[in-house]
Amino acid sequence: MISRLSLFTVALFFVTSVKDLSAQSAAPPTLVQPNVIVSVRDQKLMVVANGGRAATYPVSTSKFGLGDNWGSMATPTGLLQVAQKIGDHAPTGAVFHNRRFTGEILQPNAPGRDPVITRIIWLRGMQMENAHAFNRCIYIHGTPEEKLIGKPASYGCIRMKSSDVASLYAQLPLGAIVQITPDKLPKLNPAAKGVLAQTQAPTATHAVFTADSSKPGAEKATIAPLPSKAPAAPTKKSTVLFQNERA
Repeated sequence: MISRLSLFTVALFFVTSVKDLSAQSAAPPTLVQPNVIVSVRDQKLMVVANGGRAATYPVSTSKFGLGDNWGSMATPTGLLQVAQKIGDHAPTGAVFHNRRFTGEILQPNAPGRDPVITRIIWLRGMQMENAHAFNRCIYIHGTPEEKLIGKPASYGCIRMKSSDVASLYAQLPLGAIVQITPDKLPKLNPAAKGVLAQTQAPTATHAVFTADSSKPGAEKATIAPLPSKAPAAPTKKSTVLFQNERA
């Protein structure tokens, strides 16, 4: 015969367990707060600091639409992070080929020229929808075609005016979060002046690709912390995608 004490103990354990489960289910999910929001609809980029609008710049996303497939030349959406920054102290209009300064300097709207210039902010995808972004060489970078800024004109990257990308480059630490959304920019109040703190940068991650056994010949990606060593150079496949540095 079960004693009253045993029944009381079982009942108390059950009630406590239910309360714990309820508390866990009621806990709000942890949200990643972006440091930069890129609106495809507005063709604008907003720097966010302390929950406010620190700066807004006009941009150009891909003229081929949105996506992350190889060869699509589309702009990926979702959460990405700053993986590498290239162009410290380079002059405004500095031309980059394969992420190296060639020594040439272009003026805005130089006729017949469309290279990557001034600064390169190389993005790495944090989600399945943008897992190929780093190897596709998706950058935020300067362009000499400033007359096209404000409408889709790129080959997948986020293009900015040289003066604007230099300003953004100085504000973003490695690991800063960039959200690319097809929607409009949120309406935020102005933020206090100042650059984003290095302590706000999260742990860098990267996409790990493995064979998908459920789909012969296909691959699947998982997001994992980035090793402490320097990131490897992009594969030959990604170099072919943006040949002639048209991004």
